[in-house]
Formats: sequence, structure tokens, C-alpha cells
Amino acid sequence: MSDVLFQPLQLGTLSLPNRIAMAPMTRSRSSQPGNVPNALMAQYYAQRAGAGLIVTEATQISPQGQGYSFTPGIYSEAQVDGWRGVTDAVHAAGGRIFLQLWHVGRMSHAVFQDGGLPVAPSALAPDAQVWISRDGVGRMVDCPTPRPLRRDEIAGIVEDFRRGAANALRAGFDGVEIHGANGYLIDQFLRTTSNRRDDDYGGSIDNRTRLLREIAAAVAAEVGAPRVGVRLAPFITARNMNCPEIIPTILHAATDLQRLGIGYIHLSEADWDDAPVVPDAFRHALRDAYAGRLIVAGRYDQARAETILGSGLADLVAFGRPFIANPDLPARFRHGWPLAAFDGGLFGGDAHGYTSYPPYASAA
Repeated sequence: MSDVLFQPLQLGTLSLPNRIAMAPMTRSRSSQPGNVPNALMAQYYAQRAGAGLIVTEATQISPQGQGYSFTPGIYSEAQVDGWRGVTDAVHAAGGRIFLQLWHVGRMSHAVFQDGGLPVAPSALAPDAQVWISRDGVGRMVDCPTPRPLRRDEIAGIVEDFRRGAANALRAGFDGVEIHGANGYLIDQFLRTTSNRRDDDYGGSIDNRTRLLREIAAAVAAEVGAPRVGVRLAPFITARNMNCPEIIPTILHAATDLQRLGIGYIHLSEADWDDAPVVPDAFRHALRDAYAGRLIVAGRYDQARAETILGSGLADLVAFGRPFIANPDLPARFRHGWPLAAFDGGLFGGDAHGYTSYPPYASAA
């Protein structure tokens, strides 16, 4: 077994003890009303503090940015206070944690928009569903066709991201990750399949990357560029996002992030069974465009993680579902202990399937 996963890494001002990150995963456990982080969430993240870096579940920067039931926010004082309980618990357990900042755009529903329509770059439906809980029953529902954002509304979105980042630091986070992936608002602006605007936020690659550039600049100015990461998903095609220009667009965005000095780019790779393999040519092109740290995520196991770290084409590997079922995942990797299986059910519920997975010693 290689020890590359357990080599320390400097990420901005943070010293990470290993190259294993916990990927962001929506779990829908916040307290109601108000989408407030709570003690159960603090326990969940603290159990996984052995990660070199934890990136939280996606967290809406405003009520408009919400698209799923019970997802936490970072715009109210109650939410800031709730997240402070999470960061205190993680830091007490020796961990490091970034908050993922999120606006879902068209991946929403009228129930989250005061009966109105979700917003997006253009009035194009995503052909997708979001999870809504009503009367204690959760179900997936279709997203409606959104309304296009007016030009004069876009600055408010940028400000919401900046304020969310400021609130995250007040809540004790070590940094923030901007969610620019997986078909959500920023990703919708990046792609020709979801962005048909004819103003300076649509058309050319430079225009379609403008929103990400402005958000990254505002967040970096607020919290410091080394404390900022950006998640991108060049090979995700679901939700009507199969854009023929996405690779040059992502590489253009990477040069923007390099100029800003952003701390890392986090690649969300396609993770379904017959997903396309990410070409090495793209990975090398990304390395040429961007000199910061690279995190990769997408059905990696220990062997694949060691291979990509050994190649120098990534600096950290993020694990999702394996971290749910194995709160001590780094220790299991280090000692060769068997991995527990994730028993399904990401959204909603109580401690079962959330904080109920034991560490290996207890399970054994």
C-alpha cells in the first residue's frame, strides 16, 4: 500500500494531515423552521474530522437559492449560530472544515420561491427533479421552467455569495467552497445548453464565465483567496447540461481563478456506472491553466486515489458515500480495515443512517 494518501499538504494557511477530503453531500437534516444547523449535524461532521479537509453539504446563500427541503442556509443569524456549533465540534475533534456556498438556480420549485418561479440565466427547464418534504413525507418533484434573471438582479446574487462567505467565517469555518457544478446556478451560466442570454452574461465563453469570475472575486476579497475553493463539473451531462463548449469554458474559468489566486479547484467527476473517463489530456490542460490545489471526486476507491495522487494530477481526493458509512474512513484506509456499506437514503430523517455508523473498532 502506498502512503501517498497520508502525506501532509499545505492548503493556503491550512496544514492538512492527509490527502483525504470529505465530499459535500446534501443530507437534509437542518432544524425547522429556518433551515438551521443543529447538534445532530455537529455530531455528524465531528465524527468525520479525521479527513484532511471536510467540505460541508451545499448551503444556500439566500432563500431564493434553496431547492431541496431541510437544506441549511448561511444568511440568518440563527443559521450562523447553528453552524458555529458544527465548526466548534469539528475543530475540537482536530478537523478542518470549509462551507460550500450554493445557489440552485433553476433546480428549485415554487414551494421554495413563495409560489413564484425559480431563477436562471434563461427560461429553459432542466428536465430534473428536486426533493421536497411535505407533512413528513419526502418525494421527488419536477422542476418548472424558470424565469430568466434580469440584468439588474445579478449583482444581488454576487452580493449574496459575498455575504454568505462573510457569515461562514463568522461561524468559524476555515474557508468556503463556491458551488459552480452539477447543474446549479453558476454552472447554468457556464453552459450554452442552459444560457441563451444576449447580454454580457451570455454568448461568448468570456461572458458565460463572468458570473463565476465576479462571485469568486467578491468572495476572495471578503475572506482571502487562499481560503476559497471552487467546485466545477466539466463532464456532468444530466439536467440538460450536455454543453459542447464546456471543456474550453472550464479551462477559461480556470485561468480566471488562477489570476484571482483561488486556493483550489474541486472537480466533481461523472459518477454513474458507465460514466465517461476523464481524459488525461484535460487533466494536463487544467494543470497548465491553474497552479493551485486540485481536488477530485467521483467514485474513487483507495487504489484509484493513490494512482491519481501519485501521478501529480490531483492533490486531494474527496470521498462521498464511503465517508457516510465509514466515519473513520482515513483510519480504515491506513490500516487496511474493511469498509462498511452505505445503506442508502441520503435525504432527510434522523440519526439512523447519519450518525449511527460506528467506527471500525466499535463495529468489530
